[in-house]
Amino acid sequence: MGDMSNSDFYAKNQRNEGNHAAAFGCSVMELRSLMELRGTEAVVKLQEDYGGVEGLCKRLKTSPTEGLAGAQTDLDKRKEIFGKNLIPPKKPKTFLQLVWEALQDVTLIILEIAALISLGLSFYHPPGETACGAAAGGVEDEGEADAGWIEGAAILLSVVCVVLVTAFNDWSKEKQFRGLQSRIEQEQKFQVVRGSQVIQLPVADIVVGDIAQIKYGDLLPADGVLIQGNDLKIDESSLTGESDHVKKSADKDPMLLSGTHVMEGSGRMVVTAVGVNSQTGIIFTLLGAGVEEEEKKEKKGKMQDGNMESNQIKVKKQDGAAAMEMQPLKSAEGGEADEKERKKVSAPKKEKSVLQGKLTKLAVQIGKAGLLMSAITVIILVLYFAIDNFVMEKRPWMPECTPIYIQYFVKFFIIGVTVLVVAVPEGLPLAVTISLAYSVKKMMKDNNLVRHLDACETMGNATAICSDKTGTLTTNRMTAVQLYVGDVHYKEIPDPGVLPPKSLDLLVNAISINSAYTTKILPPDKEGGLPKQVGNKTECGLLGLVLQLKRDYQPIRNQIPEEKLYKVYTFNSVRKSMSTVIKLPDGSFRMYSKGASEIVLKKCSHILNEVGELRVFRPRDKDEMVKKVIEPMACDGLRTICVAYRDFSSNPEPNWDDENNILNDLTAICVVGIEDPVRPEVPDAIQKCQRAGITVRMVTGDNINTARAIAIKCGIIHPGEDFLCIDGKEFNRRIRNEKGEVEQERIDKVWPKLRVLARSSPTDKHTLVKGIIDSTMVDQRQVVAVTGDGTNDGPALKKADVGFAMGIAGTDVAKEASDIILTDDNFSSIVKAVMWGRNVYDSISKFLQFQLTVNVVAVIVAFTGACITQSFGQFSCLCISTVSASLSAFTSLRVR
Repeated sequence: MGDMSNSDFYAKNQRNEGNHAAAFGCSVMELRSLMELRGTEAVVKLQEDYGGVEGLCKRLKTSPTEGLAGAQTDLDKRKEIFGKNLIPPKKPKTFLQLVWEALQDVTLIILEIAALISLGLSFYHPPGETACGAAAGGVEDEGEADAGWIEGAAILLSVVCVVLVTAFNDWSKEKQFRGLQSRIEQEQKFQVVRGSQVIQLPVADIVVGDIAQIKYGDLLPADGVLIQGNDLKIDESSLTGESDHVKKSADKDPMLLSGTHVMEGSGRMVVTAVGVNSQTGIIFTLLGAGVEEEEKKEKKGKMQDGNMESNQIKVKKQDGAAAMEMQPLKSAEGGEADEKERKKVSAPKKEKSVLQGKLTKLAVQIGKAGLLMSAITVIILVLYFAIDNFVMEKRPWMPECTPIYIQYFVKFFIIGVTVLVVAVPEGLPLAVTISLAYSVKKMMKDNNLVRHLDACETMGNATAICSDKTGTLTTNRMTAVQLYVGDVHYKEIPDPGVLPPKSLDLLVNAISINSAYTTKILPPDKEGGLPKQVGNKTECGLLGLVLQLKRDYQPIRNQIPEEKLYKVYTFNSVRKSMSTVIKLPDGSFRMYSKGASEIVLKKCSHILNEVGELRVFRPRDKDEMVKKVIEPMACDGLRTICVAYRDFSSNPEPNWDDENNILNDLTAICVVGIEDPVRPEVPDAIQKCQRAGITVRMVTGDNINTARAIAIKCGIIHPGEDFLCIDGKEFNRRIRNEKGEVEQERIDKVWPKLRVLARSSPTDKHTLVKGIIDSTMVDQRQVVAVTGDGTNDGPALKKADVGFAMGIAGTDVAKEASDIILTDDNFSSIVKAVMWGRNVYDSISKFLQFQLTVNVVAVIVAFTGACITQSFGQFSCLCISTVSASLSAFTSLRVR
């Protein structure tokens, strides 16, 4: 199925349409048209045609509470009728396509032409001495004439070697990439209810009729209708382009679409469309079919050059289509822009790498010089022949001798071609390809999966790196590092024995109960690894604090399971806090709250003191706490979370809907400072980059204070230096004119000193990368590498000279737009890529020094030999062999 095109897959689904209605109460087409509706219109349609969500569940033979039974026959039937939850990728490039691409190199084309001419003319035998004159005859040794084909054949063989090595390397890396993609897809799981049990399923195994549990942070894997939701807000920007979060509820707007993000709340939905039948799948099916039709039109009536361009475009589009599987719509947005871009230029993503550009220029220059020398050789030989025969010997031009003269002139042409062939460095492409292939193989061991050979050497030229923060410079694992409890500010997590017992118990209970029960810390996959964090990262950091305090949250959750929670006020952007109410054994109620410290502290009227007793928390105390605790934590780049509680009497029971009164008059237990720690190896890696002349810039969506603190810890910025640390708003103010247009002159005033760009949008990142690349204020063009993991990083990754995508946290679109995939999501792996790139450069430089010296000497020897002896015989070959051997030995010593 993976080899089936999207349009074929879509057609197959349509052919099955006749069987749909018979098996279930609704067909695929009915469900597809239902999912195209929004808001009130969707609610009315659901109510009128299906009897609401419950009626829809009955038709799909599923239970809104218990889900599907999970019988394999039923699941198989659903997959057959409604389709599987995957969008088949386009076919990868074939080996022959990769061979054809490799053959387009200018140096190889020059070699091919020279080799074919040399090979063709090697079968021509010149005349011996005749009455028509033999001044330039010089009969070749019979054995030498017989071996004349070896030169051309050897060059062709070297071309074949280069092409096969390049094509095989690209093919194997593409295969590795596809394998990495499928492995990651298998690891992507989602929570569904089957047989009354909540289980984690691979995304591809979800079927129509499944009841999926959704929570904030989730990426929806299929289309569905909301059954029940709590303050649910969805980011549909991947579909609509609008950044506003859409509020979803069962009675107003229950339609949930695949590829969209849950930003707030939680809920349950019944899956109504999967794979190519989901809204994202429909768009990508049409996109894939449209591309194919366009390519067919492009192919008709075009010259060969046009066909080559069309093939390049097709190959690139197929690459883009392969990214459609998990987050299709986001790449669709970029698709239109890409189409415009591709129409402007025929080159696929980047025209040429830096090394390719230099080598192509060198090859053309060598070709011109060789052509000039060969032309001079031919002219000298022809003049010598004419002067010797018709002036010195005073022989008349006899008509019967014309064929003989032509044969001489052909021989002179062969000598000229020989000089040209000697001038072209046939070993250069092979040396470059072998160096790149070797480096790519080594880079794989250093966690760099190189998708395009040229990215390796381009990285050796890198002068700037624009890096993400989360997951690349940091561990992407929130960790509690500071604690304020009992009027004491601990700069490190203390031993539990020094904390007041009452405060410790309340703290542990508050975190264990007032966190999503789906958030857990699991044992590491590998021995010696870090524990796995599942769920919300901030809550994982707080649960980690419980474990650091030598307590366990799971027994508390077992004692008070999720269904016994009396009332939950879920986190949202208005509350900026989460609260959970439980009923105590004596019938009274206790509410635990946690949230942003500046929000929760305002609602606190009491605080636990050093012995765990309540004391009044006056406004003066709050101000002092902000200055002495909250602000110092924020300056260290920490996110501050306040944990609090409140007790309620059971008689009378509080009005839980009156939030303003309920979420008030709290007692503060503690303030926790959590951070996403910098990876231990990052500061050293950044220092190496800076020593190597590479400027590292952090581009992040985080706030400017946190970004600045992390940048200092990483060593990107040093206090006292002249640098810029600005947010996206200020960046745009500086680079845009009164009309809102970006001006290169303005960017040139910003980027040299810019080190941190915070609160940045995908557009800001792309603008910065483009501005640095297009800048002409420095003599040598800046070579920019970009790291990214999200779909929104796609434009910047494409624009960069080298794009690095994260192999673990990266989305499919980011990986498809990239040149190198960091299989360990680690910045230090980028340093290894720079090292190997520069190693390739050194190797090629040394080879060029040898090769060009040999070629220059060889051309001079061939030229003088031909002009003096009127042939290119064993004398010339002997000279060239001797010089080559000497220089080879000398170069070997230099390399060692």
